[in-house]
Amino acid sequence: MTYKAPIQDMLFNIRHLGGIDRIAEMPGYDEAGFETAQAVLEEAAKFTEQVVAPLNWEGDKYPSSWHDGKVTATPGFREAYRQFTEAGWQGLQHPVDFGGQGLPKLIGASCGEMLNSANMSFALCPLLTDGAIEALLTAGSDELKATYLDKLVSGEWTGTMNLTEPQAGSDLAAVRTRAEPQPDGTYKVFGTKIFITWGEHDMAANIVHLVLARVAGAPEGVKGISLFVVPKFLVQADGSPGARNDVHCVSIEHKMGIKASPTAVLQYGDHGGAVGYLVGEENRGLEYMFIMMNAARYGVGVQGIAIAERAYQKAVTFARERVQSRPVDGSLPKAGPIIHHPDVRRMLMTMRALTEGCRAMATVAASAFDAAHHHPDAEVRRDNQAFYEFMVPLVKGYSTEMSLEVTSAAVQVHGGMGFVEETGVAQYYRDAKILTIYEGTTAIQANDLIGRKTARDGGATARALAGRMAQTEAELLAQGSADAQAVARRLQSARLAFLDVVDFVAGQTKASPNAVFAGSVPYLMLAGNLMAGWQLARALLVAQDHLARGEDVAFMRAKVTTARFYADHLLTRVPGQRDAIVDGASAVTALPLEAF
Repeated sequence: MTYKAPIQDMLFNIRHLGGIDRIAEMPGYDEAGFETAQAVLEEAAKFTEQVVAPLNWEGDKYPSSWHDGKVTATPGFREAYRQFTEAGWQGLQHPVDFGGQGLPKLIGASCGEMLNSANMSFALCPLLTDGAIEALLTAGSDELKATYLDKLVSGEWTGTMNLTEPQAGSDLAAVRTRAEPQPDGTYKVFGTKIFITWGEHDMAANIVHLVLARVAGAPEGVKGISLFVVPKFLVQADGSPGARNDVHCVSIEHKMGIKASPTAVLQYGDHGGAVGYLVGEENRGLEYMFIMMNAARYGVGVQGIAIAERAYQKAVTFARERVQSRPVDGSLPKAGPIIHHPDVRRMLMTMRALTEGCRAMATVAASAFDAAHHHPDAEVRRDNQAFYEFMVPLVKGYSTEMSLEVTSAAVQVHGGMGFVEETGVAQYYRDAKILTIYEGTTAIQANDLIGRKTARDGGATARALAGRMAQTEAELLAQGSADAQAVARRLQSARLAFLDVVDFVAGQTKASPNAVFAGSVPYLMLAGNLMAGWQLARALLVAQDHLARGEDVAFMRAKVTTARFYADHLLTRVPGQRDAIVDGASAVTALPLEAF
């Protein structure tokens, strides 16, 4: 089965939940209204469906390969990447000053979802390049920007993030890669970096590594880390790649998923030192790298939505075709397609509701990002930035954990055939697992949600969001339909449970940190569930208005049904999560360590 981009749902979210027409009124986005969004998404759909999606299964069967320090991408990837760059897709969201198209994240996020649904391994290459671009835009010198940004924005060169080392996974305080200052203002970089996505390949003329390292005499811990640009090939005066730098791929990992994406071990400085260029100031590297990581974390959340969509489509197709057993209600005289069975319908509705809910949540977060950067009013920018920052760990954490539930259900719908690789659905399950791990595990996202996003401001941002949810509840009750009333009740119950948890986190993080952090991931899952459900409740209101006017009846009825299902079957998880967090903390840490 081929991939079909869910353009109608994406455009519904962009227009009605993300408010694209309001975004288009902001400085710099005056040509980025709904018509532009529609045109861009339609072109993205053609490219991803026709060029990239057919390579997904090929990449799983024929992964990228390493030989004598060189990595060769899956057959077909290089040509697809050439078409990707020539069409300008890498520069979609990046500044026109460096050759980009300067479109809002609100549009770019949907294009990113399509690319990842079509082929997650392929999509990882431009995702990492996006992060490198963001870091250089924020902290790079004029010289670094002039040297690298045009080539990165065009996709002619690709970018990477080099954080992890054999002894330093999530604990970046343990980074040992060192950088030695040189008389000419450059640095020599020595060390080993692991888990470097697309750290070596044959699809681009150069690879621009952004590397965390320590300068001699730097403070201990994270306060002594600096960030460097270390290109695979040194750049000549005319801007073309020149001599090979002293950075080499010594191996690539053999993984359970995303097999076509080469995950490299890079060795710096075996032959005298890799030439590096300082980004910003010494000892501020982690601050700059977090710019890349935040861009990538949102992007990984979109990957979760993307792989869930692909798995859902696969499961629906199979359920329509697979004939097994007579329906329990006797609606068919003999065995029929399994989509007639209520439990299969339950699984498909769960997959659909989770995917659409997370897509709606990510769309609203993207809109807030655009407003935070382009709205003319400083207070509005500040409010939207706070909203976006609160949402990033939810988009990343909840959407990726959601993708495991959805891809697992897709295998289940296939039954025994799902456990057989030839049907293709197992690949989505395997690919999804990494999403809860890289760019910060779910627990790291949860720690961020507690420490920086809830406890730090005493829960003010979280409570402000709850206030906006209460307004949606009032609108649902005023709308009056049975579906709206039911969703309002579920949303209120979930919101009140959320407020209990916010009070617990804000009030106990300093006094009882173990008790609070014992419920960190459940809190993230509760908050993500609620935010997605809230956006579907907003979608229901829009859909009811369209139905009253007789517009897009089939789509709008499905949207109402999906929102109602989410409220009844998924938002109802929230009160139980509240009980586990607030009342169940002591049981998490009660067992003595020696008892494990």
